[in-house]
Amino acid sequence: MPKMKTNRSAAKRFYKTSASGKVKRFRGGKSHLNQYKSRKRVNRLASPVFIGGKAAIRIKKQVPYL
Repeated sequence: MPKMKTNRSAAKRFYKTSASGKVKRFRGGKSHLNQYKSRKRVNRLASPVFIGGKAAIRIKKQVPYL
């Protein structure tokens, strides 16, 4: 059986999976113009988010070797 192809744009956005099957991603919007954003907002943007449910299943199909 041939290797499965990975969706490269999805592979750049999603990093790891948790033991329960959720997918870890980082938030966008923190690379520039940070002087106009509050400290609370910038700190929140720096923390990762876990995606679960049907979205996680769809991501795992796009990135099979995650």
